[in-house]
Amino acid sequence: MATEFKIPELGENVEKGDVTRVLVKVGDVVRVDQPVIELETDKATVEVPSSISGKVLEIKVKPQDKVKVGQTILVVDPVVQPADVPNRRSTDPKPQRRSTDQPQDAASSAPAQPAPTPAPTPAPKPEKPAAAESAPPRQPAAVVDITTARAPVTPPQQAAPSAAAGAVPAAPSVRRFARELGVDIAQVSGTGPGGRVNQEDVKSFVRTQATSPARRAAAAGAMAPALPDFSKWGEIDVRPMSNIRRKTAEHLAVAWQAPHVTQNDKADITALEEFRQSYGPRVEKAGGKLTVTAIIIKVVAAALAKYPQFASSVDTENQSIVFKKYCHIGVAVDTPNGLLVPVLRDANRKTVTQIAVELAQLSQKARDKKLTLEEMAGSVFSITNLGGIGGTSFTPIINTPEVAILGISRTAIEPVYKGGQFVPRHMLPLSLSYDHRAIDGADAARFLRFVADGLEQPLTMVL
Repeated sequence: MATEFKIPELGENVEKGDVTRVLVKVGDVVRVDQPVIELETDKATVEVPSSISGKVLEIKVKPQDKVKVGQTILVVDPVVQPADVPNRRSTDPKPQRRSTDQPQDAASSAPAQPAPTPAPTPAPKPEKPAAAESAPPRQPAAVVDITTARAPVTPPQQAAPSAAAGAVPAAPSVRRFARELGVDIAQVSGTGPGGRVNQEDVKSFVRTQATSPARRAAAAGAMAPALPDFSKWGEIDVRPMSNIRRKTAEHLAVAWQAPHVTQNDKADITALEEFRQSYGPRVEKAGGKLTVTAIIIKVVAAALAKYPQFASSVDTENQSIVFKKYCHIGVAVDTPNGLLVPVLRDANRKTVTQIAVELAQLSQKARDKKLTLEEMAGSVFSITNLGGIGGTSFTPIINTPEVAILGISRTAIEPVYKGGQFVPRHMLPLSLSYDHRAIDGADAARFLRFVADGLEQPLTMVL
């Protein structure tokens, strides 16, 4: 009996995409977790893994088609010999991680398990997609997530009352964490093995419930005047926005609603440049590049520990501020497909060399359209560096729901009065935009001066 494979949920607030490649053909035998199509979504290019095994009978999409979650893309005959479905992790030429944002929820990439069934019996396989199809859709959430939030949880319209909390696979610590947040763990979809719920799943559920998509849409889609007919004055060329460009525009429109203030300063990085020249080859041997950005990430991590309000988020609905005790820093990367912000996790626990290596890897993945949604989520602070292009200063837009972002411009040799005379020094312009609802101007000046001092005299951070 033929079974349809439909596009599963790809992540929060990801409802559609453009087909860039079809990775299988009619007659192929697909296995669970094997990528079958490649989609360009609002956030990134992702590979969609199959949730069923079997022989492909029909392919219902082709490159450049626009598809949405729940749309049928393959018709598969699930009746295959066990020999055709060996250990999928060892036989796939290149196992792929699910492209959904795991901290947000990736359970829909695998079919729901209605009840345990004997493993050797092939008959239940067609029922698995049906269980996934019948699962109620998750409510969309923000593009950039509030990784922790304490908010009243509104039960979904189609809650599943049949699931008892005791029947949900989760560790005692996760159950306690859910209770502390006021979350019914039976309503949380688990992304672990066998649907096991972890702390990230609970956080994802809170984000989904605490965010108001209607309010964001109203802010992003505020009434704008209709454009005139430009063709009256000459030739024009109309090009549709890419998914990434459209989502970037929507996100920045919402982000700009925060009361932005920009604080500017300069850091004398003459000694730092000498340090980079001396130790750059050592970092290159490790697989990275000792850039100013890599060093600034480490300095900013120290600054966030001293000034925790810069790693917070404003919860207007509950009139509170959420302070995050982890240090994940986003770094803007300019790609041919638009601006992407991969996230370097636990920057406070890594050496500059480790940061440099990981930053090089993430930047390359961004340019190659290989970033997963998980790798672009969870940041508490962002950094954007335009120094390689030029400029003396600029006003970066806060990457909401963060409350601050650091912009870096081009280093210039300037005369600085030192020791009774003017001497040439390498001066690096820094621009800190912050949300005035959470951060006062004096604190912003102190934060930026701390960063500048850390670049000028790194030992001050140790002291």
